[in-house]
Amino acid sequence: MGAPEFTLGQSLLVILPEIGLALLAVIVLGLDVGIPGILRPYSEGSKKNIALVTGLGLGILALVPLLAYPGSPSTPVGLYWGGMIRYDSLAQIFKVMILAAASITCLMSIDVHGVGHKGEYYLILIVAALGMTLMAGSADLIMAFLALETTSIPLYLLAAFRRGDDRSIESGVKYFLFGSFASAIMLYGFSLLYGFTGQTNLYRLAEVLNIAMTDNPIPVLGSMVLIVVGFGFKISAVPFHFWTPDVYEGAPTPVTAFLSVASKAASFALLVRFFVTVFPAGLVIGGAEIQNFWIQLMAAAALISMTLGNLVALAQRNIKRLLAYSSIAQAGYTLIGVAAIQAQAGISPEAQTLAAQTAVASIGFYMFMYVFTNLLAFAVVILFSEATGSETIADLAGLSRRSPWLALMMTVALLSLAGVPPAAGFFGKFFVFQAAVQSGLTWLAIIGVLNAIVALYYYLVVIKVMYVDHSEDEDKPIPFSRPYVWVLAITALAVIIIGTVGAQPIFNWAVESARSLFS
Repeated sequence: MGAPEFTLGQSLLVILPEIGLALLAVIVLGLDVGIPGILRPYSEGSKKNIALVTGLGLGILALVPLLAYPGSPSTPVGLYWGGMIRYDSLAQIFKVMILAAASITCLMSIDVHGVGHKGEYYLILIVAALGMTLMAGSADLIMAFLALETTSIPLYLLAAFRRGDDRSIESGVKYFLFGSFASAIMLYGFSLLYGFTGQTNLYRLAEVLNIAMTDNPIPVLGSMVLIVVGFGFKISAVPFHFWTPDVYEGAPTPVTAFLSVASKAASFALLVRFFVTVFPAGLVIGGAEIQNFWIQLMAAAALISMTLGNLVALAQRNIKRLLAYSSIAQAGYTLIGVAAIQAQAGISPEAQTLAAQTAVASIGFYMFMYVFTNLLAFAVVILFSEATGSETIADLAGLSRRSPWLALMMTVALLSLAGVPPAAGFFGKFFVFQAAVQSGLTWLAIIGVLNAIVALYYYLVVIKVMYVDHSEDEDKPIPFSRPYVWVLAITALAVIIIGTVGAQPIFNWAVESARSLFS
């Protein structure tokens, strides 16, 4: 089964965001070294302009996936570039998330000490975003691994970007060591699949596996576990989460924000595409249904991740570590949707497909709302820590009197993470739990609801500190520049709109992306 032939124009339209990122990287590099007559090198003012140019460029590129509509005559759904890239609505929605997150992160970084006036910082950020967009559309083992490494290596550098900060160096080294180990394990899993089938294209692997591995399912299950280890590291799922709290705390806060949302979104995009295509529902090897093992594995990962993340978050005193364990729990909630993709045994094929599409759509919606929610929370953390030098939750006392708007923005973000209406997080959890019930995983949805109640407690504790507790510094306002006004306004409005009038349109878009995955 070869990839259909497409014109060069169609093939270029498919990777237009990636081409734009490559051009933007060249522009940023030129601006950083100082193009004669445009910018003076090493000027702090010019570096601020680089941040604005990068943020604006990434924001424009976030709109590009919406221009070439998947399925239109100009860009048909299918495999491009020799089967390496799959273009569909699933890739489209995740590319929009990634590029929007990168754009907002640039604006968040402008006034951050040690990163805001470093031109190479924005260049590395662009390269990381390039790897993530390739992850969203990868349709081949080789492309998937190259995209993962194109994402990971820049993130290692960004985590350790503050060379004079011991915490940043430590976080970068830890992230690099854990990441290298996880990548090696995942690559071994990929190599096993290639050895079993002689294929690297994701859309050929399932067909060949069904023929080549007729007797013994153990090797295939072993390769699945190895690959899950790699994905588990990327999404901060338990028990591959050990790096998360230290890296989140030690890395520059804008890097933490970008890592927590964009990397996670890209990883879930590739995770969903990989397992839906390589291990589809109904795949039987050696008399064993692969989907039963998949359901148990993902359900266990979801249960442990959200439970451990929420319970350990209760004891945190540092706001970045609290958000790190919150991120682990959020990965657990999203994994409920992943488990629900293949949990439809005993019903009609049409109902199975519908339930699987609903599960994929719930993942897309959850990641979309999580991007804006977590960026909003981290924007407040950046402004507070840059003004006070503290990341301790207790030092947030009196924030509502020092900066009422910042306290309000943080409250919106925390309530969304908790799943309280009318914030976007409510519908995120609702759609994920609905998908679980529709797929026969009602018990997992109930555990998810109980975990959401536990999480609500530690989010409310932070809100209580901001509004009820008192501080000696309540008369000292927290200033912030115009770019941060835009960041707070965009992310807060997105959280509110997605949680109200925008919930159904965004979910419909996610459903469309799910249908394109199964087409």
